[in-house]
Amino acid sequence: MSRSLLSRSVLAALLATAIALPAHASEGVTPPHEPSAGWPQTGAFGTYDRAALQRGFQVYKQVCAVCHSLKLLSYRNLADLGFSEPEIKAIAADYQVTDGPNDQGEMYQRPARPSDHFVGPFPNDQAARAANGGALPPDLSLIIKARHNNENYVYSLLTGFGLTPPPEENIAKGMYYNPYFPGHQIAMPAPLKDDAVTFADGTKATVDQEARDVVQFLAWASEPNMEERKQMGLKAVLFLLAFAAIMYGVKRKVWKDLH
Repeated sequence: MSRSLLSRSVLAALLATAIALPAHASEGVTPPHEPSAGWPQTGAFGTYDRAALQRGFQVYKQVCAVCHSLKLLSYRNLADLGFSEPEIKAIAADYQVTDGPNDQGEMYQRPARPSDHFVGPFPNDQAARAANGGALPPDLSLIIKARHNNENYVYSLLTGFGLTPPPEENIAKGMYYNPYFPGHQIAMPAPLKDDAVTFADGTKATVDQEARDVVQFLAWASEPNMEERKQMGLKAVLFLLAFAAIMYGVKRKVWKDLH
């Protein structure tokens, strides 16, 4: 690469950065943060905390599922969290699904089965908007993967309610201040509060605890096969290392008489 071409490339990169920085600053979005303990599922050797996943599912079921769907999961997937088959059948049976047609050619309602997908709170998007003042609650199946900063963004958003907006913020009627949401105004009120749920394992249900647990559950929902993927990757690396060692030994044996 010539010196002039390199100089132009560097100048273009600096210019792009200079343009991007004011645009980000003008949004005024507070950078997301993570809990002090971090996330057990991140990193090359990270795994899901099953106890946290079960608590997170409880938070989703009792709080989030009032407005948000989880369309890409089936009830039988809860076996990965440690729920037994009878427990999964009982969880599914709490919901009604439309099935049919029957022998009379009519659709009918029946209790959900483990093979059914999670039943959403609304029959369609129009009903969801009508029940939420025109706002459409997003499906949470891939919410962790779909947001920048992943777990940290969702955790920050859930714990960012209740703060006093600065004087320059003009919060519209029916909106709520949250510095982690773009524009700082969100149609969703604070979903979590202390003791919003009673955890079956006796864990104290603070807002921070509920947020950490439900974020881990949603991270699992976004990628249920993460642990298997990492295990396969580790096996592949070990195989390649062993293969490289064998090939090196073969090379030394083949060429030893030529050195």
